[in-house]
Amino acid sequence: MTADRRERPDNILALAGSGLDAELSDNQESVWRDVVKRVDEVYSDLLRYEADLERKNAELEEAQSFISSVIASVSDILVVCDDKGLVLQANPAFVALLGQSEKELTGQPLLNLVVTEDRELARRHLCSGNRGAASDCELRFFATQGHSDVMAINFSARFDHSGRCVGSVLTGRPIGELRRAYQSLHSAHLDLQQAQRKLIEQEKMASLGRLVAGVAHELNNPISFVYGNVHVLDRYRRTLTDYFAEESRLDLDACGDLRRKFRIDSVLADLEPLIEGTLEGAKRISEIVKNLRRISFNRAHEAQRIDVERLVTTAIQWAARAKKNRAEIDLTVAPGLAVSGNEGQIHQIVVNLVDNAIDAVRERKDPRIEVRAGLAGDEIEISVADNGPGIADIAFDKMFEPFFTTKTVGEGTGLGLWISYAIAREHGGSITASNRERGGATFVLRLPAGS
Repeated sequence: MTADRRERPDNILALAGSGLDAELSDNQESVWRDVVKRVDEVYSDLLRYEADLERKNAELEEAQSFISSVIASVSDILVVCDDKGLVLQANPAFVALLGQSEKELTGQPLLNLVVTEDRELARRHLCSGNRGAASDCELRFFATQGHSDVMAINFSARFDHSGRCVGSVLTGRPIGELRRAYQSLHSAHLDLQQAQRKLIEQEKMASLGRLVAGVAHELNNPISFVYGNVHVLDRYRRTLTDYFAEESRLDLDACGDLRRKFRIDSVLADLEPLIEGTLEGAKRISEIVKNLRRISFNRAHEAQRIDVERLVTTAIQWAARAKKNRAEIDLTVAPGLAVSGNEGQIHQIVVNLVDNAIDAVRERKDPRIEVRAGLAGDEIEISVADNGPGIADIAFDKMFEPFFTTKTVGEGTGLGLWISYAIAREHGGSITASNRERGGATFVLRLPAGS
């Protein structure tokens, strides 16, 4: 029997077609072939399914490896908890933060990893996360060396395939360094504001210094004729004293000769214009001193009603007196205009704008400056236009930056327009600049109209 045994074919179909089927009937052979064919089809499907399963398993492993590598590379902490608050999984950032292995962390209650002072807060947010609501808080954890830095934590619900909440996911990052950076930034901002205030005061003092020469000259005029009038009045006083002393000793006929001798009638006629001139000079001195006081005192938090016409007129006079070169200044102000704010600071803006316009036209043969003030909607517009060379394209983006100036060294600090722009913003207004079609530049100061 062993000697007569034939070799088996390689597959079932080959077996079906071998000589072993010679002993089968025709019906049996047909049934047998169908069975073998079906089995071979099932076998081929199994091979194909196995190949697909291996391919999908490789894709699954690759996706799992990708997700694991992404989670491992994330610097934020990530913790997965079940509905009881037990740690199911933690990323390397959280493991490194606590100094424990992932195996040691798995199964621990999350609240045990939070510092004692923050546990109640963590418990409330963990419960809200388990109910499906996302929430944020700041927590600290027990780290390798004491407490961790403050961390911004987000609690999010975790759902299964049926949509049932089965736990929560925690993500977070340290914000202590960021908070310290914000504090440093805030301190730097305060220092910058203080430095800006100092620069404004320094620029104001520099402006006052440039105006001193013109103010001193203006003060000399009224002081000189007040001084001269007082001397004349003193001489008249002595004349009248002598006259009345001698008159008391003379009879009535001799008084007429004495009156003509001392020119009493002329003295009496001169007294009224002398006194009026002296009062006018004193009044002019008082106005000049009042204007000095108005722009010298720093009353940043005191808002007052400001007469625009008086402010602009005074500013033009002060700016013009401080300049060696002269320009024809045409002033037009609508009646009844008023703004609300700090008069000294707004005065400084107008002085700066007029001062720049006078500098711009110094090379012109017919220097002209037009100053206009009017109402535009609910704003007061004060424009200063000149017939100078205009504003260069490169200066448009930088003119309101600190220390930018087109003047030569020693003529300007580059702070005037920057400070003026800052003051206008503080008063709820703005400053814009443009070139005129017929040549020159126009600066427009806009401020909210005062009541």
